[in-house]
Amino acid sequence: MGKTLRAVEAVQTRAKPSRMQHMVRQYADRLSRAMTFDAMDEVPVLGTALRDAWRDGRTIFLCGNGGSAGNAIHLANDFLYGVGVHNSRGGMHVEALSANPAVITCLANDLGFDRIYSEQLRVKAQPDDVLIVLSGSGNSPNVVKAIETGNQIGMKTFAILGFSGGRCKELAQHPIHFELDDMQIAEDLQLIIGHLCMRWLCANPIFGIPP
Repeated sequence: MGKTLRAVEAVQTRAKPSRMQHMVRQYADRLSRAMTFDAMDEVPVLGTALRDAWRDGRTIFLCGNGGSAGNAIHLANDFLYGVGVHNSRGGMHVEALSANPAVITCLANDLGFDRIYSEQLRVKAQPDDVLIVLSGSGNSPNVVKAIETGNQIGMKTFAILGFSGGRCKELAQHPIHFELDDMQIAEDLQLIIGHLCMRWLCANPIFGIPP
C-alpha cells in the first residue's frame, strides 16, 4: 500500500509541470489576444499627449489602487529616468500620486479614502497636465474622483481599464479600455502600454538625439 501511494504521489508530482506549462500557454495566448483589441489604437494618442507634455514642461500624474498603484510608481520611474537617460535635458515631469504614504494616509484619515488622489490634483495639477488612471474595474471612488477633478482643472485625462471600464470609461476623455475579465492581464496591459510609450518617447525625443 505504501509503495502504491508513493507511486501515485510521484505521478502527481511529475504531472504538475505540464499543468503549469498549459497555464503558461493559456496566459500568453490571452495576453496576445488582448493586444489585438481596438484599445491598442488609442495608445498613440497617449504617446502624443505625453510628448506634448514633455515639450511644454507639463506634468504627468498617475494613480491606481493595489497592483495598479504599484504600476503607477513603476511607470513614473520610466518616464522620469527611462525616457531621459540618453537625453541631455532629462526626462519628464512626472508624479505617481500613490507613492507618498504620509500624504495618502493623511488625506484618507482627514478627508476620506475617496479623495486621496483628487485632493493632490486640486493642489498640484494645472491645465494641460496629463492624468493617467490605471484601474481594472474603473469604479474605485478615488480614481473616479481623480478623473472628475482632472476634467474640472482642464487636464488631459486618460484611463487604462479592464472589465466593463466602469465609471472611468464614461468620464475619461481618452479611455483605453480592454473588455476582459482578468485583473492580472489588465494590470500587465498597463505596464505594456507605459513601456510602449516610453520606447516611443526615447525614439522621438524633444531634446537631444535618439541613442
